[in-house]
Amino acid sequence: MENNVAIELKGICKYFPGKVVANKNVNLKVYKNEILAILGENGSGKTTLMNMISGIYFPDEGKIFINGAEAVIKSPKDAFKYRIGMIHQHFKLVETFTAVENIMLGVKNGGEDTYNEEKSKTRLSATAKIKALADKYGFNIDLKKKIYDMSVSEKQTVEIIKVLYRGADILILDEPTAVLTPQETQKLFDVLRVMKQKGKSIIIITHKLNEVMDISDKVAILRKGEYITTVETKKTNEKQLTEYMVGKKIDLKIERVKTDIDKPLLEIRELNIDKDDGSRAIKDVSFYIRGGEILGVAGVAGCGQKELCEAIAGLRKIKSGLVMHKGESIIGLPAKEIIKKGVSMSFIPEDRLGMGLAPSFSITDNMIIKTYGESAGPFVDRTSARKRAKALIERLGIVTPSTETPVRMLSGGNVQKVLVGREIESGPNVIITAYPVRGLDINSSYAIYDILNEEKKKGTGILFIGEDLDVMLALCDKIMVLCHGKNMGVVHAEKTTKEQLGLMMTGSLDLTEEKKDKAFGIAKDSNLTEEEWKNAENMSKPNDTEEGGNNNG
Repeated sequence: MENNVAIELKGICKYFPGKVVANKNVNLKVYKNEILAILGENGSGKTTLMNMISGIYFPDEGKIFINGAEAVIKSPKDAFKYRIGMIHQHFKLVETFTAVENIMLGVKNGGEDTYNEEKSKTRLSATAKIKALADKYGFNIDLKKKIYDMSVSEKQTVEIIKVLYRGADILILDEPTAVLTPQETQKLFDVLRVMKQKGKSIIIITHKLNEVMDISDKVAILRKGEYITTVETKKTNEKQLTEYMVGKKIDLKIERVKTDIDKPLLEIRELNIDKDDGSRAIKDVSFYIRGGEILGVAGVAGCGQKELCEAIAGLRKIKSGLVMHKGESIIGLPAKEIIKKGVSMSFIPEDRLGMGLAPSFSITDNMIIKTYGESAGPFVDRTSARKRAKALIERLGIVTPSTETPVRMLSGGNVQKVLVGREIESGPNVIITAYPVRGLDINSSYAIYDILNEEKKKGTGILFIGEDLDVMLALCDKIMVLCHGKNMGVVHAEKTTKEQLGLMMTGSLDLTEEKKDKAFGIAKDSNLTEEEWKNAENMSKPNDTEEGGNNNG
């Protein structure tokens, strides 16, 4: 075995009940001083494979070698013994603890790390050691800050320092940029490059091909649980990687369908919404949703997107403000009354299993939920529902043993397909969707984009909350940006950039300010360059054929 191989997998297999093959005969190498991206469709075995390296699962067949020696990894504790640490997409932090307290939690004797080259010298205090780690890799973090006061990016930083503090030389990151702004993503990538230069091996699971091309040295592709190949990033491209993943050619272009934009279907005026803890989630937000248009909503996680969706869908109490349909308020009306007014609304929530579907019900029964109780007789028409479920499975390529499989037994991506498909199938004229392609592979994601465009052609008004700004810029007609619950402005997707959206997401650029200076609506305290001022002015101006560039969408 080569001396510079950090991890080598030989013949790794993992099986689950029901004859499910998660990984089959996977052979893979991860080198020192390398960033390796893992790509694959939903169900290709990416996460399962990483879970075996990090000690969450144990392989049924095959061997794992760490630095040339065979390793037996039966728990995360064993993984740390081999200097392996995994940063999960859903952070595992104690909200009421500080950064330092979370990092130290569960570590005896203050932890060890390779950064301390002079181990014979007087040992540093735990806080000083953590501070030294942060400085070494270029992290900017207030170690005394409570987790509940932190941004998503800060929480992620704590998780990374936590595994480094435990001595990790091999880091696995699961969808690390899913909820970061472009600026935060670049900061993370800068840190990862420094870590690579200092000898770390880094594995990233992601669906974002542009980021794969930016940060990785090599890309390993899995398909249906099997290892396909590893390619050097500089010798490949997004199209080739996609073909490796799906096994056939695919068009990566997202179409922005041109439609005859209709009048507003729903108008939201001066909306105020509280979070579950009583704090304000949405502050005086106004906009409208028009037929034949996709309005995107961008913002870092926790900026009120979830509460906004739930309030419009009638699932969360509105503190003040109006939700209007053709001049009439629909706030507080029962669903049947709203339907009588001509509003047929579909809601695809962020919490797919907790709110969107009944986990223990089959796909067939989940198709019935929205119309349950409306049948004329005492019996439920499961025959029709089963046919609709079969059609949905074929249309979206849902991987399931049958229509009667409980949705909780499906992978996350296939659960999302069931939810999106059911909501679209109901024939809505307004769609409220939060992260509809989260967890989906490229092939499935593009199928969802096509479905949304088909609905748009029918004159449906779509509110699209997303996390991939490249997708939003390509798919949406306009984009509203939220920052701490406040509407920072609505811009035309064709006339703006990721960088400017990022400035709005962090509050550095506010297009709703009344200041009439060189640019249209620049925040008074903004420190923008001359070029940024000019670009902000251009992205806010309306097209010749429609109004825009204000806080009403």
